[in-house]
Amino acid sequence: MENQTPKHFVLQLGSLISLYISLGFLLGLLFGIINLKFPDATEGYWAIESASSAVRLGIAMVVVFFPTYLVLTRLVNKLRRKEQNSSYLNLTKWLVYLSLLVGGGVLLGDLVAVIMMFLEGDVTQRFIFKALAVLVVVGMAFHYYILDARGYWLKNESKSVMYGYGALLAVFMIVALGFSYIETPAQVREMKLDETQISDLQSIQWKVEEVLTMSSSTPANLEELYGEFDAPTAPEGRPGYIYERTDTGFKLCATFSRDSIQPENEFTPSYDNGMKIKNPDNWAYKGGEYCFDRVIK
Repeated sequence: MENQTPKHFVLQLGSLISLYISLGFLLGLLFGIINLKFPDATEGYWAIESASSAVRLGIAMVVVFFPTYLVLTRLVNKLRRKEQNSSYLNLTKWLVYLSLLVGGGVLLGDLVAVIMMFLEGDVTQRFIFKALAVLVVVGMAFHYYILDARGYWLKNESKSVMYGYGALLAVFMIVALGFSYIETPAQVREMKLDETQISDLQSIQWKVEEVLTMSSSTPANLEELYGEFDAPTAPEGRPGYIYERTDTGFKLCATFSRDSIQPENEFTPSYDNGMKIKNPDNWAYKGGEYCFDRVIK
């Protein structure tokens, strides 16, 4: 039995670490889904991006660490059954109780955070579902390990296996639900290309503003604007950028994959050499070819 102690300890430690990582990111995944399901009008468009990122990260972490936890736990249980004494080794039993104490304190801190968000005006539906998520996820883990520490699962191996299958099915359903609330990898790539185009158009606009400051006029085209330097070009597969001088100022055009989630900014004129450019920081766009008309007053 003594020769098995280091192996048992390492496997048990790895199992518990992977468990708490899985639980933490499973809660993050659930919180992200809840935030997307019940958006708050007081939050900006950035909250949607933040929630979507939380869902993506939660899916990635849970898909890796939860199966790892199940495999390690299975190995631990097999090793314990081979021992003459079917109860926990004292060392690993202490490890389980200490990890339950520390991990439980951390995870219950999430419940405190949920209550704080509610007291600070978070949407009521969010509070209810987040509180339920914490109680169910943490409660199921604690229920399993409290029974495990008492040797219940060693005497009821078939129930332990069913418990594992049930947990795996629940996690699978949550991950599938998470996928339904986020964009596909191809869509995310297109969105990143959209943001790249916005960055390029901002660069062109800043260049036009420099010319306005120096000459009080707008350039006729991109070649005149950049001279011997290369103007920004659209990503491969996208139509080229369009810059045109207009009677009221100029316009910048590009082709986008979808509507932006950023709302239009209110009138915020900038001043360059006594001139005003209407809404210079408004980069909300529609899918397809879209032009940003910049009015100079």
